[in-house]
Amino acid sequence: MRYISTRGETEPLRFQDAILTGLAPDGGLLLPETIPSVAGELESLRGLDFRALAKALLPKFVDDIPAADLSALVDQAYAHFDCPDVVRLRSAGAVQVLELFHGPTLAFKDIALQFLGRLFAYILKRRGARLNILGATSGDTGSAAIAGVRGQPGIDIFVMYPKGRISRLQELQMTTVTDANVHCLAVAGSFDDCQTLMKGIFADLEFKRRHALGAVNSVNWARVLAQVFYYAYASLRSPAPVSFCVPTGNFGNVFAGYIAKRMGFPIARLIVATNENDILAKFFASGRYRRGEVRFTVSPAMDIQVASNFERFLHYHLDGDSEALKAFMADFQASGEARLPRPDDGAFLATAVNTEDTLAAIGDVHRRTGYVADPHTAVGLAAAMRMAAPDPLIVLATAHPAKFPESVSEALGASVATHPALEALRGRAERCASLPAKADRIKAYIEAQAT
Repeated sequence: MRYISTRGETEPLRFQDAILTGLAPDGGLLLPETIPSVAGELESLRGLDFRALAKALLPKFVDDIPAADLSALVDQAYAHFDCPDVVRLRSAGAVQVLELFHGPTLAFKDIALQFLGRLFAYILKRRGARLNILGATSGDTGSAAIAGVRGQPGIDIFVMYPKGRISRLQELQMTTVTDANVHCLAVAGSFDDCQTLMKGIFADLEFKRRHALGAVNSVNWARVLAQVFYYAYASLRSPAPVSFCVPTGNFGNVFAGYIAKRMGFPIARLIVATNENDILAKFFASGRYRRGEVRFTVSPAMDIQVASNFERFLHYHLDGDSEALKAFMADFQASGEARLPRPDDGAFLATAVNTEDTLAAIGDVHRRTGYVADPHTAVGLAAAMRMAAPDPLIVLATAHPAKFPESVSEALGASVATHPALEALRGRAERCASLPAKADRIKAYIEAQAT
C-alpha cells in the first residue's frame, strides 16, 4: 500500500514514510492509493473485540511493518484505557452513545494518539532518527498527543493552542506535564491561526527538513486510520446499518467514518454536527464553502472555520481530480469562499447547533435518561434529535463531561461533572511559552528548544 497526496505532486510513499512526513511536500494531505474492501469479511470480523479488530484492519493499510509488530503496538497503545474494550456503547434514550473518552486524557483523541505515539517511537528506533512534532490544538489533541509521546526517546513535541480559548482543565492537562521533551505554546489568536501557522511552517521545506518536523494533527494519516477502528467496531454491533452523528469541527473524526463506510462496513449515513462555526454544515447544504469569523462557544474544540481534513473528502468528491481540488483550494485561499456541486450521494447529512440548544440537550438527555454529556457530545445529541433517521443512530461521545464542568453545571444546575485525574491537576506548577501568532517567532522557539 502506497500513499498519495490530494494535490498530486508528491511521489507515492510507503506507510512509514507517510507517517513521518505528515503533511505532503506539495501541501496536500496523504491518502491510501486504494481503500481496501471488507465486504466479504464482515461476519468473520463481527465477533472481534476492539483490539482484535484493530489488529485485523491495520495490515490492510500497512505493508511495511510486520503484523506481529503492529499487534504489539495496538496492545501497547490501549493498555491503559479504563474501559475493558477501549470504547463503550451506552443507551441514552432513543439513541446510543459511543463513549470514546476512556483513555489517559479523557478524550477521543487518545484512541488515535496513543497509537500514533507508539508508532512514531517504533519507526524512529528502527531508523535511528529523531523527530520534532509540531501540532496545533483546539483543546484535546494537544493533551492526547503529549500523553502519547511524553518521555519517548528521539521525540520532542511542540503544541500550539489559542491562548484563553480552551477550557482551563484542557490547558492544565498540557502545561502541567514536566517531561523535558514537551513544549506548550500559548498563541495569541484562534485555533485557525494556530492551524495556519502550522501549515505555513510545514510548507517551509528546508526548515521542515532541517528540524525533522512531523505532524501529530489529523493531517497525519495514522490519526484517521486509528479512528476508523471504532466506526468499524460499533457498526458491527448493530443489527442493521447504522448512522453515526458526529460532533466535528476539523472534519477528521467524521472523515474516518467515511473511510469505514467506503470499506464496506454497515454504515448508512454520517451526520455532520457542527456548532455555530457552521462552515461544514453550510457546505453540505449548499456546496458553498465560506470562511467566517470564528465564534467562541461552549464546545471550544469545534470553534474552527477552516477544516483541515475537508481536503481529503474533496479528493473523493472530485473523483481524484487534483487539478480541480487545487483550483478549489486556491479560490478559498484567495477569497475565503469556493463552490462545488452539493454532495448528493446520501452519505452525509449536516446541521449546526447553537449554544442554547447545546446546553438544552445536556439538560434534556440528563432528565430523560440520567446520562451526563459534555458540550461537544451534546452538539451531537442535539443534532440527532433533529434527524428522524430510520436507521439505528449512534452519537459519538468525544470527551468526559468533567473536562467542561462549568458548561455542564450551567446546563444541569448542579456540579455533577468531576474526575479525580482532572482535579489532581489544579494547583500544579505549569510550563508554557506565550507567543504571538507569527511564524518567525514560532520557528525561532523551535530552533532554540529542539534537540
